[in-house]
Parts: sequence; C-alpha cells; structure tokens
Amino acid sequence: MGTTKEPILELKNVKTTFKVPKGILKAVNGVDLTIYKGETVGLVGESGCGKSTLGKTIMRLYRPDEGQVMFEGQDIWRYNKKEKKEYTKNVQMIFQDPYACLDPLSVVSDIVAEGMKIHKMYKGPELEERVLELLKMVGLNKDHANRFPHEFSGGQRQRIGIARALSLEPKLIVCDEPISALDVSIQAQVVNLLKRLQQQMGLSYLFITHDLSMVRQISNRIAVMYLGSLVEIADSEDIYIKNRHPYTKALLSAIPIADPTIERERKRILLQGDVPSPVNLPQGCNFCNRCPYATQLCKERKPQLREIEPGHFTACHRAEEM
Repeated sequence: MGTTKEPILELKNVKTTFKVPKGILKAVNGVDLTIYKGETVGLVGESGCGKSTLGKTIMRLYRPDEGQVMFEGQDIWRYNKKEKKEYTKNVQMIFQDPYACLDPLSVVSDIVAEGMKIHKMYKGPELEERVLELLKMVGLNKDHANRFPHEFSGGQRQRIGIARALSLEPKLIVCDEPISALDVSIQAQVVNLLKRLQQQMGLSYLFITHDLSMVRQISNRIAVMYLGSLVEIADSEDIYIKNRHPYTKALLSAIPIADPTIERERKRILLQGDVPSPVNLPQGCNFCNRCPYATQLCKERKPQLREIEPGHFTACHRAEEM
C-alpha cells in the first residue's frame, strides 16, 4: 500500500504551553503539519525542541492552548465519549524506552491483549490466537507469550511494544524516538520491521527522532523543528540535497560520514550563541542569534512557514538565497 493525498491528521496552528516558575514555556508554538494516509513523516530536531510534546498532544495526553488537531477531518478535542474511545483505538504510540513502557508484573500475552480486552475486540481462543499472530508479525514466537519483560533484550521489548500498538488495528502510530535506546545493530531491524508493517497494514507514522541518518530510511517527508516551531518541511531526499534553512544545514553537517577521507575534508557548520529560552523567545526568528545569515529583518519579524518550491516549505526570510 502506498501513500495517498488524503490527510489522516492535520495540525493547524497548534500551541501547547506549560506554566513554569519563570513564566509560560512555549513547548509547541504554532505548528502546522499534515500527515497523509500511508505516509511516514519524520520529525527531527535537538532534544528539548518540543517533538515529544507535539506527539503527546496528538495522543490527547496534552491539550493544546490554541489550534486544532484534526483526525480524518474531525477536531479530536470535540469528540464525545464514544468518539474519544474510538480515537484511542485508531491512534497508538510506540514509546522511547522499551524498559519503562511495559508492565514488569505482566506476561507478554497479557500486555499485548490488554487493549483488545478493553475494546472488546476478541475473547477466549480468538484472543489467544490474535496475540500469537501479533507476536509472529513482529518477529517473536509463541514461546515468548508467557515470559515477563525482564527476560527480553531491549530490541525484543520494543517489538512487544510494537505488537501492543498494532493490537488495536490503528490507522496512525506516533513513534516517539522508538530506536534511540537500542543498539545500533538493532535499530535498522526495528526500522525495517516498521516499514514492512506499514506496507502490510497501510499504516501512517509520525516518526519522532534526533537521528538524521536513520530517519531518511523510513520517512516520505521530513519536518525539522526548532524551539517549538517547524522551520522546514520537504520530501526526505530534498531535505538532504536541497535544504533551504540554516538550522537544517547545521543539523545535517553534524551527521558522521563513514568514509574517513570525506569526513576529514567536509566542512562542519558550528553554530555560535546559545539556544534561547522557550520561556522568553526572541521577537523575530527564533534562530536569529545563532544564524550566520541573520539580518535586521530576522531580528524584528518572525518568518512564516511558506512554500518556496512545490511541497518544500521553509520558515526563513532568506530561503531563496540558501
């Protein structure tokens, strides 16, 4: 199954803030993003830029202060009780820490079956059969069903988490740094598993990560986030080849290259200045105090995310010059 141009999730000017002792922390600050059916959108950026908060806002764990989160054309914050329950079935999450997200006192079969019991999807022998089917789908077998989480490696635990997410037959999965806690050799296996499951089940993914080399392997489009705002969105190949935002350029220059000759000769972009506080953001562009191309306009007016080429959006006053 491939991607379509039919939106499954639309974020419209989403703002999620938190009260902190020093004021209001703007974790997500006016995000517009569309995910299409069957598509994977990679969301990248430094730690603390608001990626996970955005994911949890989509999951209804945080309520946005402004904006709309639309799932299949409906505002998720206007759901009635029945629609809320249906949404929890349609949108699932794979968590970052495979050690902390599984109940240590439950066996694997109970962990995978829990959601199906709540939603009354299967019962009795059908439920048992479905659990074993899901374990097989993620590369585990029936011998694993009656074991506890502590008996598994990190990669196996993440597979259990994926089976649990798949159990409710979701349409969209928010993957919150699902490979960051795993060994490098296991990361590629999990990414390949997610790609295969997407093909089989027509899933859509929001893949949150700070690993720019791995996100290229799974994403159709990539959105770059800085201090709560999206600064660039484009097809995954365009982000690497025709990027137009100075922050994206700096991020990409930090990716290690396996060839030592190329690694020695290439130029790394070293950013000057400190990351501004999300409690006290600059008047203009959030990136202007670290940007080597910043002008007076950048300090005075915040750039809006705009389409500079078909399907390529950038929030930079000087994007055409980059």
